[in-house]
Amino acid sequence: MKNSKESSFLIVKMVNRIFLWSFLFFIFNSCSNKNQSAAFNWPQFRGSHALGISDEANLPLTWNNETGENIRWKTEIPGLGHSSPIVWGNRLFVTTAISSKGKNEVKVGLYGNIDSDEDQSEHEFRIICLDKRDGKILWDQLAKKGIPGTKRHTKASFANSTPATNGKFVVAFFGSDGLYCYDMEGHLQWSKNFGRMNAGPYTDPEFEWGFANSPVIEEDKLVIQSDFLGDSFLAVYNLATGAETWLTHRDEISNWCTPTIVNYQGQKQIIVNGYQHIGGYDFKTGKEIWKMHGGGDAPVPTPVFANKLIYIHSAHGKLSPIYAIRPNAKGDITLQSDSTSNEYIVWSIKRGAAYMPTNLVYQNRVYNMRMNGQLSVFDALSGEKIYRESIPEARGITASGVAANNRLYYSTEQGTVFVLKAGDQFEVLAQNHLDDVIMATPAISENSLYIRTQHHLIAVGE
Repeated sequence: MKNSKESSFLIVKMVNRIFLWSFLFFIFNSCSNKNQSAAFNWPQFRGSHALGISDEANLPLTWNNETGENIRWKTEIPGLGHSSPIVWGNRLFVTTAISSKGKNEVKVGLYGNIDSDEDQSEHEFRIICLDKRDGKILWDQLAKKGIPGTKRHTKASFANSTPATNGKFVVAFFGSDGLYCYDMEGHLQWSKNFGRMNAGPYTDPEFEWGFANSPVIEEDKLVIQSDFLGDSFLAVYNLATGAETWLTHRDEISNWCTPTIVNYQGQKQIIVNGYQHIGGYDFKTGKEIWKMHGGGDAPVPTPVFANKLIYIHSAHGKLSPIYAIRPNAKGDITLQSDSTSNEYIVWSIKRGAAYMPTNLVYQNRVYNMRMNGQLSVFDALSGEKIYRESIPEARGITASGVAANNRLYYSTEQGTVFVLKAGDQFEVLAQNHLDDVIMATPAISENSLYIRTQHHLIAVGE
């Protein structure tokens, strides 16, 4: 009897030990997969939650376009597109619009005219999938062929919006020329046509600048912010079928902003930038949670959530503010004219925010890069200015910065990528020339930086 009890005890002990080791293996494997996902995937504009950060990546400090040093591959991309590359696993996606007349021109530099480009030739709107390891094109799908629904600004393209993916589907948005969902093998699942969406200056509606709001995927849903000179809206769709979950109309003028999803204390909300209506909406219902006004009158940057704060900025016209907002905001939180903070706005600055690039919030610092190369750095929690310096020879910066391992990567429109040291002192570590126009924000995956120029997609890595 004693031996029987001892045997039973040993069996129970062995089972418990096996269970414990299995549980620990599961936890370790889950954490490893999470870290691997963060290191491998860059699923939307500026990567996960639009943060623009991948500290798992070991990126080279320098590279040379002429000698090929640290240039892993270089693939020609036809047409013109300012959409950023995105990555899932070993697949990389970009969109482009190809003119039948070969007019794939863009005017870069610091200038202020509001002209539309007059190219109204027939275009092919395409989404291209490449192998991120060698740059070979895996598939190339034609989404639409026809005359673009609107004109574009002389500095813009007809493929401005960055695609989004969750590893099962990839979504491309061309504004007036449609929304398209594919599986990872390039098979069209569904598409939508919203009609003409003129995103131009509200002061001069006869000018057309082109659409640039990028889609965002959260859970099994697709989020679209469509603010233009018409019936602006925020909407959520079923990613697999395209069925509308909800649509909320917005009292807003044109902007070129991508929304951000914030999950705080169990409540998910969609954060949107804007001019008349900055705010947060309930992810499940589309009901407004909070709102404010007081931005630039042609907003472009994407909201960023870090340090348990929502960072929103814009610049154009009379205003160029930066706001740091608590995620538990409710109701109308608009600042009084003589105030820089209130119950929900922790800190703000009135003027000096970037117009085009989305700010980097990295290591408790806000890096605010203006188009003229002026970089202002603020304490992310207090708003205290740490320094303001200028990148030499910068004659136009439209792409947003990205960060990895204490380095900041900023691309100029003329094709130079500046590498800056993160921290409280301004230091240029390197200048890398790619000899082609750069308007798109780079992507990071594993130990490579994927840079889209006007004519190529380039993988930079050791």
